[in-house]
Amino acid sequence: MKKTAICFSRRGKEIIQRLNRLCQEKGIGGIEAYIHMELAEEEDGFLPVKESVGKWTEVHFRPGCALIYVGAVGIAVRAVAGVLKDKLSDCPVIVIDDNGRYVIPVLSGHVGGANKLAVILAELLGAEAVITTSTDVNAAFSADLFAVENRLNIANRDGIRHVSAKAVEGKGITLSIKDYPPKEPVDVIVADETDAAYSLLLTPKRYTVGLGMKKDKDGEELEQFFLEILEREGLKPDDVYALCTIDRKEEEPALIALRDKYRIPLISFDAELLKKAAGEFTPSEFVRDTVGVDNVCERAAVLGAGAGGTLCVRKQSRNGMTIAVAKRRTGYNG
Repeated sequence: MKKTAICFSRRGKEIIQRLNRLCQEKGIGGIEAYIHMELAEEEDGFLPVKESVGKWTEVHFRPGCALIYVGAVGIAVRAVAGVLKDKLSDCPVIVIDDNGRYVIPVLSGHVGGANKLAVILAELLGAEAVITTSTDVNAAFSADLFAVENRLNIANRDGIRHVSAKAVEGKGITLSIKDYPPKEPVDVIVADETDAAYSLLLTPKRYTVGLGMKKDKDGEELEQFFLEILEREGLKPDDVYALCTIDRKEEEPALIALRDKYRIPLISFDAELLKKAAGEFTPSEFVRDTVGVDNVCERAAVLGAGAGGTLCVRKQSRNGMTIAVAKRRTGYNG
């Protein structure tokens, strides 16, 4: 994910500079850096922040971005207080002290990935990651982390609290995946249907979206096209298991922005693999001459859907962009 950091002192600036270099060396992307100091001027790649930290936070607290505050925890807490919406959609927020000794995930530890990112940053700095989520400190089952790692939707979020409380107490958690309804009540069920007897329902993400586009397409234009196709089909971004495309397009800024904003994995295939997709697809000689295969979006969507996946929305075109949707086979979790 994109990482944006703000500091409030020269020592904080040194921490961000060091972390930026280490992140780039590790291959996880650099850090967009800001410095909030009176009369601050742009220097060494740091952008000056002269408005309030709260205003800066409003601008940068957006999907696909992790906010890193190098300074006091209280500064970060006050800054994000006015922009918080929902634990399943809020941005990950991390605080690092001015000495670089502690890395503290403050917000969106599981779903947003703040805990995982904090551990990575702490390892790079030789610091200690201060994890406070109950399931982590008690080495207990985390329902929301299980959902994220297995690309499942959390259908009834109130169930997270009940399941986590039971897990923290050291009690066993029962899980049903294959049978619906299960023969007896369980704590967590993974299914397309629900029942009040279950405390937490996790639903599989059933759809893959294949995308093709001309070089350097506008990100907002692609996002609007993507959302319109989903809405027309009665779907939401949370229903999408993966975005799929050809490998030549995987670094397109518009695709990366879409991936990051909606936290949807991006899968790419080379032309030879796309040719092997099973089914009948809408051919284009122009596409074949350009990328080596007659269709990108439909073939990529079907391949991303895995064994038994079927094309449910054929190629839709608009201003140099193409989108298709495939449905994964019920019961397929590969």
